[in-house]
Amino acid sequence: MLSIQTVIAGPWRAVLVLGVTQIVAWGALFYPPVLTVPLIAAERGWSMTFAMAGFSLALLTAGLVSPYVGRLIDRQGGHVVMTAGSLLAALGLVALVYAAHPAVYLAVWILLGIAIAASLYDPAFATLGRIFGANARSPITALTLAGGFASTVSWPATYLLTQAVGWRGAYLIYAAVLALVAAPLLAFALPRMRAVPTPPASALAPASVLPSRGWPFMAVAAAFAAFAFVPSALSAHLLAIFGRAGIDAATVVMIGVLFGPAQVAARICELMFARNIHPLAVARLAVGVVLAGFVVLAWFGLAAAAAAAFMLMFGMANGLITIARGTVPLALFGSVGYGAVIGRIAGPSLAMQAIAPLVLAFMVERVSDAAGLALVAALAAIAFIALAMLRLPR
Repeated sequence: MLSIQTVIAGPWRAVLVLGVTQIVAWGALFYPPVLTVPLIAAERGWSMTFAMAGFSLALLTAGLVSPYVGRLIDRQGGHVVMTAGSLLAALGLVALVYAAHPAVYLAVWILLGIAIAASLYDPAFATLGRIFGANARSPITALTLAGGFASTVSWPATYLLTQAVGWRGAYLIYAAVLALVAAPLLAFALPRMRAVPTPPASALAPASVLPSRGWPFMAVAAAFAAFAFVPSALSAHLLAIFGRAGIDAATVVMIGVLFGPAQVAARICELMFARNIHPLAVARLAVGVVLAGFVVLAWFGLAAAAAAAFMLMFGMANGLITIARGTVPLALFGSVGYGAVIGRIAGPSLAMQAIAPLVLAFMVERVSDAAGLALVAALAAIAFIALAMLRLPR
């Protein structure tokens, strides 16, 4: 058990710093649009589709620049790159307040996309990989426990702020927190140490990691990209699908509340009981759990009990897959160049996150809710197949 003094003085301080800054970054950049974008659209006379397209454009931009961000963290460290990300995010949120022209609005979201690539889980995982090397699994898991509370903090805070000072005031406050709290913490409190790389294996000792090129890497990237469609699409549409199935509004809200605790509980279980289980097995379990949830829905229909069971399984799966996104590349490809590997994996995943809500909206509007859920289940199945194809290195 680490003492408080050891945590503060040693590399584990990174988990405390990143835990705080991840809550701030997710809470300011990722979660507010579902509440603020409708207000922006109404005030400026834009369609909801156009206004939300700005956020999708940000995620696409983040996907494009994530490989470069990962390489920068390998070279310069998270204390440089993530600090710049927080300051850029603050600048972007201030600019968003004054971006009245549609073209300027989209340009600001491109700027915020660069900030997202340098602020959320992927750069944080890369930073922990640089600091802890091959021993980054436990710090990554611990960090996701803190990050799991971001939505719990952000949505109520954003709602209260928009009621008190409007969406403009809310974003200006978030910009101030990013610039005055997150950026200084990352710049001055984040450890700057770098783990000593594991010596390369000799000819007599087979390598314990896979090459980060070729089909194993492609399988990992494809698995996480396919699964990225699942939470992005369901987060935007699942509760509405349950409501259209005849579940009353109050029950739908209670079902939605189950997601957060299930996610955090799964992460606690991984931290306590899965230390000796390979991260690849954890990833397969996570995808298997959500596939089992789709089986429950198909078998019992969209009744309240089945919907609640699915939400619990979906939350557990998402909690585990977030950890696996950081630990599977570390276990399979090693700690050398880990930031670059994480960045290359993040690119297609962020692109899938960007398009998922739009694709699922098209499916449920043009075909049916059942067809939309079947599409999401198919993407989860593709992720499971890709993970099942991988074999552990010797």
